[in-house]
Amino acid sequence: MSITTAVEAGTDLIEYYFAQGWTDGLPVVPPTPAKVEAFVAALGGEPDHVECKVAPRWGLLTREVLAINAVMAGCLPAYAPVLRAAMLALTDPAFNLNGVQATTHMAAPLVIVNGPMAREIGMNGGANAFGPGNRANATIGRAIRLMLLNVGGAHPPDLDKCTLGNPAKYSFAICENEAHSPLAPYHVEHGYRPEDSTVFAMAAEAPHSVTDHQCNDPEGILDTICSAMSTIASNNAVLSGHCAVALGLEHARSIAKAGWTRHDIRHYLWMHSGNAFRQITRDHRYGAVYNRNLPKWYKRDPDSRIPIVPSPDNVHLFVVGGDAGRFSAFIPGWGHMNMPVLRPVEAGVAAAGSDCIGGVCAI
Repeated sequence: MSITTAVEAGTDLIEYYFAQGWTDGLPVVPPTPAKVEAFVAALGGEPDHVECKVAPRWGLLTREVLAINAVMAGCLPAYAPVLRAAMLALTDPAFNLNGVQATTHMAAPLVIVNGPMAREIGMNGGANAFGPGNRANATIGRAIRLMLLNVGGAHPPDLDKCTLGNPAKYSFAICENEAHSPLAPYHVEHGYRPEDSTVFAMAAEAPHSVTDHQCNDPEGILDTICSAMSTIASNNAVLSGHCAVALGLEHARSIAKAGWTRHDIRHYLWMHSGNAFRQITRDHRYGAVYNRNLPKWYKRDPDSRIPIVPSPDNVHLFVVGGDAGRFSAFIPGWGHMNMPVLRPVEAGVAAAGSDCIGGVCAI
């Protein structure tokens, strides 16, 4: 993307950007100098300051380039701190953005925001959180995708080799519904203060719906979620790694009413999900399988349980959704090739008691 490209007066800019390959397939907002300057100012000025390099092309993401893509996506300057934190999380070496961008799998970067910043910029963690209708969610997620395309160069089929794609690759950014959640926020569980704002990033599939209108106790509800987690079709089943669970409000309230904590929920989900090794190997119908992608300490005996992820800490739990409807969602990860990253929105020192280094946690 050339920052100073001149066009003839009267040029249809929307069509021009399509022709240049600078869009995600949808029309973009023309990045006028005034809009770009306002966004750069919200980032702290210094338009040539390099925030990070974006794989797989390893393009330089300067504040001006970040601002241009954010404006094209429809972002407001108030979103700048969240968007910068998200890009720094995605380009953390632990995240393995190079692999996520180029894989044949349908993984897309999932970004979940916690803390007061999400409320200040009007992000939606309530009804239809993963769907359309909220400007902050939609444009922050879209700006991330535009930077992955325009700066990272991950255009299909050249560098993005994804076999099927995923609607979440357009936009996949939400916040946790802290205001109505009966549980402590995700970032507080990980050592931050409630008044801190954080961004969580993970390579993930789109949410898989979990419907349970019958059970009203923790075990019943969580057993239903375990059934959605326990499939040999996801990367987690055969490549381990991390996963996320979006716990709907009605389910969360029923579980919390019984006195269960985040710790209890994550451990239950880990302990009671998974598959027998013989299911994964199809009883060696196609030849002997050891599967070196799974942790070495898993037994490969036919009836040994293979957990979906290696530890309860690899289950990332968020309370999301509106007041009505007993729905939750399981969000499979990409496998052991991706490490989720949690970082503060504002640059600074990690919260007291956090085991993060420099305010950043690979989790």
